[in-house]
Amino acid sequence: MVDRANQTENSSSIVKGMAWMLVTTVLFVGVTGIVRHLGSDMSAPQAAFIRYAFGILLMIPFLLRIKVRQLITPRMGYHAMRGLVHGIGVMLWFFAMARIPIAEVTALGYTTPIFVTIGAAIFLGERFRIRRLIAVLLGLLGTLVIVRPGFATVELGTLAQVAAAPLFAISMLVSKKLTETEESTTIVALMAVFVTLTLLPFALASWRTPTLEELAWLFATASLATAGHYALTKAYQAAEITITQPISFLQLVWAALLGYYVFAETPDIWTTVGALIIVASATYIAHREAQLSRRTTS
Repeated sequence: MVDRANQTENSSSIVKGMAWMLVTTVLFVGVTGIVRHLGSDMSAPQAAFIRYAFGILLMIPFLLRIKVRQLITPRMGYHAMRGLVHGIGVMLWFFAMARIPIAEVTALGYTTPIFVTIGAAIFLGERFRIRRLIAVLLGLLGTLVIVRPGFATVELGTLAQVAAAPLFAISMLVSKKLTETEESTTIVALMAVFVTLTLLPFALASWRTPTLEELAWLFATASLATAGHYALTKAYQAAEITITQPISFLQLVWAALLGYYVFAETPDIWTTVGALIIVASATYIAHREAQLSRRTTS
């Protein structure tokens, strides 16, 4: 009876994790859709800054529960560096979203775990086994299939998204390092603050008075992104990454459908093939990370 109860509870937790990840994919695609809708009328730094400023406003109830001593940390330099790198990555992502198809941006975004694997081996001393190396090379091959340098005109938006992926990977690696000594609330709060501060000078350099409609859309973006990160956390709490990761790739499906029906974007065969290669690579990397995590726990 006890085993059956545990099995039922485990099954329920898996379903919850998959459901939360499904919600996450919808919310994040909503973010990409709004940014795509706003287009390039507003500069990428200004749009990103306003989005993050609204994000801080939404986090005020959360920030009020954090003690001041949690925000004053001897590793402030790491937090500032992460905010700088992540902020630049966000600007590049906003720039890419306004200029290339949603499906292409989303597919190239899935290369971040590949760069995380490379960075972990270089900076954190993690072992770079042959199967990980093959997965990384496959992921990079998928990126080349989408970009096709030398065979097609490479858009600036494509280059921006390719550059954003390793920056987001650096942000994740610094976050992983900070978890050794810092509380998660401190990491989240200080990242929001430092990203906003990073975006501020770039936004001021290209500032124009936003319309009420633009402000409304950017507030919606901040709301969807905040809800998406919450749903993602709940998904990881409920089920292992090997279960939730395949569901996360539905975001690519939603992105393609959104691009096709709303923005009349049809992904070409190279984007589709490259995306499948990247998805396969990222799935295997996630599977290996989960296996190693279980061994460490044991």
